[in-house]
Amino acid sequence: MSANFVKPIELLNRGLIVSCQAPADSPLHDPQVIAAMAQAAINQGAAGIRIDTPAHVKAVRERLGAGIPIIGLWKQQVPGYDVYITPLFEHAAAIADAGADIIAIDATLRNRPEVVGELIYRINKELNVPVMADVDAIEAAIAAADAGAGIVGTTLYGYTGITQNQTPPAFNLLAEIVEKVRIPAICEGGIASPEMAKQALDLGAYAVVVGTAITGIDLQVKAYKSALFNLN
Repeated sequence: MSANFVKPIELLNRGLIVSCQAPADSPLHDPQVIAAMAQAAINQGAAGIRIDTPAHVKAVRERLGAGIPIIGLWKQQVPGYDVYITPLFEHAAAIADAGADIIAIDATLRNRPEVVGELIYRINKELNVPVMADVDAIEAAIAAADAGAGIVGTTLYGYTGITQNQTPPAFNLLAEIVEKVRIPAICEGGIASPEMAKQALDLGAYAVVVGTAITGIDLQVKAYKSALFNLN
């Protein structure tokens, strides 16, 4: 395994990965604002950053320089398919070209425009970067590891048909992945406090991704307003 694969993953070990994203209609959805969020996170000790879109990945890479692991993805809707996190190789190539060290993809076993095993293989071989497999269930995690993914995340637990009645964080799935899958497990989704992040590490998570609870100003304010309105 090349240094391109090993080093960025090693740098995440037992660390906090901050997902710096914003809705497309938010004033925060600006490359320089996202890059500032990322810099603030790194300044306070985050081990890595998770970023959506090539433009945002490029801005973050330019601001942070080399050495800080960036997990890049590109949310794109492909007509006729539910998968939207880096669904095609062309999306992965654009993210890699923008400067991502790791490419996150939807690695669920749902119907998809490109076979997940082939997508992982091409990202590894043609782009020479490791894959973070975002999954919803243990079967998908095992399949992704067998296909060559470098790390696996619980990202899509609660967001697919087979998990629609489940609520993140996916601590049960995390524990199962740690037990049964040979690659590092990342806990992502529903982590709302430092205590929950620590719980994930205690369960065996290699690292923890936190997004909305840290950088989700739009959703957080909306939630507070809703709660206050409902109390009146």
